[in-house]
Amino acid sequence: MAFSDSFFAAKFGITQHDLESYLADALSRGGDYADLYFEYLATSSISIDESIVKSATQGVSLGLGVRVISGERTGYAYSDDLSPEKIRHAAQVAAMIAAGPAKVEKTPLDEGPRRNLYPVITAPSETSFRERVQLAQRADIAARAYDPRVFQVQVVYADNLRQVLVATSDGMLNWDRQPMTRMSVFVLARDKDGVPQQGHAGGGGRHELEWFENVRTPEYFAKEAARQAITQLGAVEAPAGEQVVVLGPGWPGVLLHEAVGHGLEADFNRKGVSAFSGRIGQQVASPLCTVIDDGTIGGRRGSLNVDDEGNQSQRNVLIENGILRGYLQDKLSSRITGAHATGSGRRESYEHIPMPRMTNTFMLAGESAPEDVIRSVPRGLYCANFAGGQVDITSGNFVFSASESYLIEDGKLTRPVRNATLIGNGPEAMKYVSMVGNDLKLDEGIGVCGKEGQSVPVGVGIPTVRIDRMTVGGTA
Repeated sequence: MAFSDSFFAAKFGITQHDLESYLADALSRGGDYADLYFEYLATSSISIDESIVKSATQGVSLGLGVRVISGERTGYAYSDDLSPEKIRHAAQVAAMIAAGPAKVEKTPLDEGPRRNLYPVITAPSETSFRERVQLAQRADIAARAYDPRVFQVQVVYADNLRQVLVATSDGMLNWDRQPMTRMSVFVLARDKDGVPQQGHAGGGGRHELEWFENVRTPEYFAKEAARQAITQLGAVEAPAGEQVVVLGPGWPGVLLHEAVGHGLEADFNRKGVSAFSGRIGQQVASPLCTVIDDGTIGGRRGSLNVDDEGNQSQRNVLIENGILRGYLQDKLSSRITGAHATGSGRRESYEHIPMPRMTNTFMLAGESAPEDVIRSVPRGLYCANFAGGQVDITSGNFVFSASESYLIEDGKLTRPVRNATLIGNGPEAMKYVSMVGNDLKLDEGIGVCGKEGQSVPVGVGIPTVRIDRMTVGGTA
């Protein structure tokens, strides 16, 4: 598709000449680089509580962000009005903020390569609203029917369709149509006069609405959330102290994302504040560990045809057999350090400056059968699901809450455990990985990553992994 057929050209009449003119305004006071980011976002959400549709919303937002880089200084301005006058004003404001002695010759724009990792013909946001409400209602019915001890269910369905356009002073012109859908089911269950326990499940991605019929149904997520809540009713308190921990496949990869992935983002490393700063080529994990960030997996929540700086996303090897190979780079960090951009520049919206961020981050599968990993542990903890967590980027220290875990006794999973907290250090924990399963699994598509006040969709994944030493906080 040629630029003249793209969304912003067709809907707002923006021409290539217009973009080149706006970039000239952005560089009018000097600077090394400038870019324009146009965004049109259509959203909808449905919330069901007490079997009632408590809210149903639809909305549209649009705007433009203009960035000018001069050395390490960045000027940024944005507008929610796409009239030529407002765009030029935003460009001039960004130019004044970043004013510097450097001056570059603007390169004529050239349309970037095209690809489609999510060939969605009809985005969920373009379907009947009633159809989406019915999906959420099906999840509510299935969760309540799972067990009489389920007493509260909340279902949230959301989708959006984002249209983006990026034009840069070094001649890049790229655009993308980015659909997204997600369903989440929250369940509370209790025995008579007992303490309520909760379960949560959900998923989605860059799919058509039929994904909820053909791949993961509302009933699937409802039953999984209810199963977790019912399982926790029979849980014992978590044993405290240092012990062997086994991470289950899939969503427990969020620990890898937080404890390791953020520390490999280039901005933290060029500033020297990451536990991984200056360690490229060094052994930072067990030789069993290879960590990948891949934004090119079809239909995945964290995948992108192009990042928010107009570069194609990539498959980036971060740690290979325990050796640190590289960082996730955005335009600013790569310019300052002389590294190659990795297609990792991301932003929450046109109101935000892009930063290096993860896409789909996971550890490659190993050679061990998952049952052998569990069988190898005389006594320990198996973590199947996680809730929230906190990480200190500088030290690498983390605290994570396990929402579903089990005791491992004599090489077998036995009693479910509640209130287990994992406490450790990301680089240190990676050194104690002694077995990696052959069962790599990516999460169902629920990940949201926060950084410096910005949230973006991401994916995580991990095979079954044995960590020989980790502190578990508990009450037993």
